[in-house]
Amino acid sequence: MAPLSAQEILGLWEAGGAQSPVGRALAILAAASPGVPGEALAALPVGRRDARLLEIREETFGPILDGFSLCPRCAERVEFTLKIADLHARVGPDAEPAEGEVRLGDWRLRYRLPTSGDLAAAGGWGDPDAARLVLAGRCILEARRGGVPVEAGDVPPEAISRMAAAMAEQDPSAEMLLDFICPACGHAGQTLFDIAGYLWEEIRAQAQRLLHEVHVLARAYGWREADILALSAARRRAYLEMAT
Repeated sequence: MAPLSAQEILGLWEAGGAQSPVGRALAILAAASPGVPGEALAALPVGRRDARLLEIREETFGPILDGFSLCPRCAERVEFTLKIADLHARVGPDAEPAEGEVRLGDWRLRYRLPTSGDLAAAGGWGDPDAARLVLAGRCILEARRGGVPVEAGDVPPEAISRMAAAMAEQDPSAEMLLDFICPACGHAGQTLFDIAGYLWEEIRAQAQRLLHEVHVLARAYGWREADILALSAARRRAYLEMAT
């Protein structure tokens, strides 16, 4: 994965305000994957997509992630620091199959791993239970009971739960759960780490910094935006110090 340039960061920020979270994730991936067709990126299983977003984040902003979550019991801010290398250890190789099969009693389900398109379709439902059913229905390739084909909508919840567990085992980085212990009340729990949302917030913040740098340097020296953004970060900082 290539690091995002200053121009690409501003472009992503400018377009991102009108995009869905899934659209932003794919836009970031496309910017760092020149020559890769957009449909190929959209077809990646979610965990493998997010593994590539982790690589982009490391190349662009470095290997350490700092963040926080709120304790659900007392609302205390629980801060965390992660190494991207530790998160990469959870990721299976791209060469692994994107399909699988599970059995539960006389039920047999063939499935494929969810993609960004599946998340976008499920995200249109306000009810979480309905969204899960939509996602499951899109990912079931074949459902049989006692060897007889069955419509995906007729698959019982326990069989869908078994399929979801198999998907999570096959594509572990699709849902990155972080363990935590609240320093205030001692509550032990888990929080979901969303690399796509995390990286978008970093891009948004960096875009604001870049706009400020362009504003200051353009006023001081009369340079064009493109020329300022083409400078290395070190040179921009040096000129900013002299201009201010």
